[in-house]
Amino acid sequence: MDIWQQIADGFVKYSYYCIPLLAFLLDCLIGDPQTKYHPVVGIGKLISLYENLLYKASDSNARKFLYGMFTALLTIITVIIISVLILAMASAINPWLEYVIEVILVYISISPRALAKAGNELARLLKQGRLEKARFKLSWIVGRDTTDLDESEITRATIETIAENTVDGILSPLFFFILFGPLGAIAYRATNTLDSMIGYKNDKYMFFGRFAAKLDDLVNLIPARIGLFLFTLAAFILQDDWRSAWRIGWRDARKHPSPNGGYAEAPVAGALHIRLGGYNQYFNRMTFREYMGDPLTQMKGYHITKTIRLMYVCTLLMISLTIILTYGMIQL
Repeated sequence: MDIWQQIADGFVKYSYYCIPLLAFLLDCLIGDPQTKYHPVVGIGKLISLYENLLYKASDSNARKFLYGMFTALLTIITVIIISVLILAMASAINPWLEYVIEVILVYISISPRALAKAGNELARLLKQGRLEKARFKLSWIVGRDTTDLDESEITRATIETIAENTVDGILSPLFFFILFGPLGAIAYRATNTLDSMIGYKNDKYMFFGRFAAKLDDLVNLIPARIGLFLFTLAAFILQDDWRSAWRIGWRDARKHPSPNGGYAEAPVAGALHIRLGGYNQYFNRMTFREYMGDPLTQMKGYHITKTIRLMYVCTLLMISLTIILTYGMIQL
């Protein structure tokens, strides 16, 4: 009985530091439920509400940018206020209920299982030779045209998506948990959702969504670079080519059109001896993205599985780093 009491007392003492790990375990058990009641769906509806109120096609470009900035800031502030109110109500009922809500806020901010699920399904379809179905499934998670992609190109698109979203969907939310706790994680999720919804370079959002896109670039700046270190360490742990991951990461990361995407994609390319980047078609328009990595092996479906393993090890490393840094900051 004394042992169990000691365990319980220890958990109470260190419960805050366990939030990222519990959120990850919850993600492993439940994943990302596809329901209209999901909080991120609510954030999307909030963005649409402010967009409908503030966007006018007849506005000048400067006014579109200004109102786009208001949309982004109002969304983030509203999400934080709602989260604070929910936490305050939970605390008034029971401190442990508040703790559960904090875990849930971090849980809905990360998405390793969703990334793994999408990647594993595509790897399975490629292994079965079902290219048509794989192209269709891929179109759900990428913006490029997938109609004519072969196995190598489907693999490339999937790996690029998993690698880049390791930053957006795992490293960055945990980074902002270190700085601002659960509210930091959910505020980041709101920022990233804004970029996903209005951060496009098309006629409608070129100016209205520019602030959201630049803000997303800014908040991912440090986590993406942490990602290069973590992907290299993950490659070492999994006995992939960590030296190549490190070398290619520093050599090629800046070639990516995004200021952050290359710091995840380049080390993965190096670790797996593959080449990412190349030609992509968007709405019947062909574009070219600088190559990252050296094509020492031809990309196959199994490279997707290896990327998922790298992603999961990165996640565990970031959780460990989050616990250590959070503990250190609170103890100072």
